[in-house]
Amino acid sequence: MESDGKARGSDFLYLALYAFAGFAFELVLAFLIEPALGLSIDSLTTGQSIIHWLVTCLVWLVVSIVLVRVAKNKYGFDIWEAREPMKGWQYAAAALGIVVMTCAQYLDWGGFKPLLELEEQGPLKFVFQYVYYFFETVLFSLIIIFGQRACEIWFKRKNVPYGGIVLALTWGLGHILSKGSVAVGLLSAVGGFLMGASYLIVGRDYRKALPLLYVMFVI
Repeated sequence: MESDGKARGSDFLYLALYAFAGFAFELVLAFLIEPALGLSIDSLTTGQSIIHWLVTCLVWLVVSIVLVRVAKNKYGFDIWEAREPMKGWQYAAAALGIVVMTCAQYLDWGGFKPLLELEEQGPLKFVFQYVYYFFETVLFSLIIIFGQRACEIWFKRKNVPYGGIVLALTWGLGHILSKGSVAVGLLSAVGGFLMGASYLIVGRDYRKALPLLYVMFVI
């Protein structure tokens, strides 16, 4: 569904930035709330880590629901609208994106990321961490969608992965602060751009984009 004409590019950019701001809750939880309770993010028990993830996921879910409803009810933009069936080249391009992200993660982690995390976390924490990753995907995918829509209104072109650029400049580079590593931030920025391109590859169909982006993110 297209915007009814009343929405401006800035309206969608604000939605993208609100989605990005949603990530700040985990920083507040980890560095303000939990320390006030005598907890340290670096020494949480298994149960405490799971509670940390579940609380974060709940807040991210609420933020996502509110933003999606605002986009639909106020601006006439329904991200869940079904699109045209994908063609062969789209499936091939999506598969290529997964391969590229897998190779990048393998080089960065020094091995296959899910297996390494399973070994490090153990089965229970691994499951909840990947639930956490899903809600993280939901939130950063909204940055892609709303960032893409904002720039399309401004620049009148729909074949440029603007959403990936917005994601790279926000969530991607934000990892420099959250992870304390420039290299991680730059790698996340590149990954964000690729995931923004993948949203266009699947024809802006969020029903297809969400699982694709999740796989690209966790693989």
